Amino acid sequence: MSAMLIFLAGIAVVITWWMAQQRLTSKPWLEVGNAGDAPRYDRSPIATAKIGLGVFLAVVGALFTLFISAYFMRMGVEDWWAIPIPGLLWVNTGVLMVSSIALQRAKTEAHKNQTGVMKIALLAGLVTGVVFLVGQVFAWRELTRAGYVLADNPANSFFYLITGMHGLHILGGLVALSRTTLKAWEGARPDRVRLSVELCAMYWHFMLLVWLILFALFAGWANDFVDICRQLLT
Repeated sequence: MSAMLIFLAGIAVVITWWMAQQRLTSKPWLEVGNAGDAPRYDRSPIATAKIGLGVFLAVVGALFTLFISAYFMRMGVEDWWAIPIPGLLWVNTGVLMVSSIALQRAKTEAHKNQTGVMKIALLAGLVTGVVFLVGQVFAWRELTRAGYVLADNPANSFFYLITGMHGLHILGGLVALSRTTLKAWEGARPDRVRLSVELCAMYWHFMLLVWLILFALFAGWANDFVDICRQLLT
């Protein structure tokens, strides 16, 4: 429940900031001056695609917040046995970080109109994203070979469900990233693919943040953090 409240508070802050940017909270009937002196707002300063992606990421964040809340509630039952974290997950986490850094570099180079470096950075982000996804599959295989099957333990079920959902979102991001990378390698100018690169980087950073939270959850660090917060609040 506390995780859900924190997430909803974050969404409220983002909505308030967006409304301020759009001047939706202004009161035009209280404005003083000539009508011709009023500033013109032809369109939003934020690209429509970015707003749409932001809304989608908010929904995705709510979905994973529900999963995490259910995970915390279920782990208090007696039939819960924590699943061991495969060492490969550490490698996969590092690979996803490299992928996110590569896309951030691609975004920076796109703004500088540096086509060559941008294409290499996009390709690096795509390749490391695929490596992360393959690494997750191998981590699953490692656990199943060790006897941690899906229906054996509620902790197993939650692990496969949550990591599987994250993997599906990574797969969807790889589709969009593949199209952007192909467009760049076909010779499109950086200004033509700049928005697509920015959207891919934004999505990838968000999925990296989600994965870091999930990794901390599965490793048990989140439990220690919650205990510390409870002690501070009490």
